[in-house]
Amino acid sequence: MSELAELHNYKLLKLLDDNPHLSQREAADVLGISLGKVNYCLRALIDKGWVKIQNFKNNKNKLAYSYLLTPHGIEEKARLLLEFYEIKKKEYEELKIEVELLKIEE
Repeated sequence: MSELAELHNYKLLKLLDDNPHLSQREAADVLGISLGKVNYCLRALIDKGWVKIQNFKNNKNKLAYSYLLTPHGIEEKARLLLEFYEIKKKEYEELKIEVELLKIEE
């Protein structure tokens, strides 16, 4: 899985964990990606068993869903967070070295 796909998965897992009743359209707006991309990522997360979906049939809004992270989904969210922390830490260190080299060249 690409780094960008994992980033989308992490952001979607975090968003759903914080807002389980969020619609896919709202998630797309918050994440700045297309509705189709949210739907694709969400289906992948459900297929992996990281998210389960609950439909509120008695709700007046028949499209009302709740997206709940499974225990495995919570573990994956934590793993992805640590992975992205390490990536960003490495990028920061590389950028810091580059800035120092630029200062020397001045």
